[in-house]
Amino acid sequence: MDSRSWNTNVLAYMGDAVYEVRIRKMLVERGPMDVDKLHHEAVRYVSAEGQAKAVKSMIREFLTDEEIRLVKRARNHRVTSHPRGADPREYKLATGLEALLGFLFLDGQHERMIAVVNEAVRVIDEG
Repeated sequence: MDSRSWNTNVLAYMGDAVYEVRIRKMLVERGPMDVDKLHHEAVRYVSAEGQAKAVKSMIREFLTDEEIRLVKRARNHRVTSHPRGADPREYKLATGLEALLGFLFLDGQHERMIAVVNEAVRVIDEG
């Protein structure tokens, strides 16, 4: 599948869901917590701030050239709104990460998708 043929907003829509499920699965597997604690912990990973931090790091040393192009294309896609309280630049970077994850999922590159999620988690955990 050619990543350039997909609308980056559609890829980000899919990637958002994929990332959320992977993060929730990881947190549940870490051990018993009540739902409020699970939600609070998940916010660290799924916030625009956390995702932007992760993708900035991954662009420098983890992503392939093709993946970087997709992230940048999604980041540069015109967005007319963003969540209240989110920095617009961070939101665009987070959208780039989500678009990449959506592409990897739809393209059947599940191992690479999991590797990207795991790297994002590592970067966010390092603080």
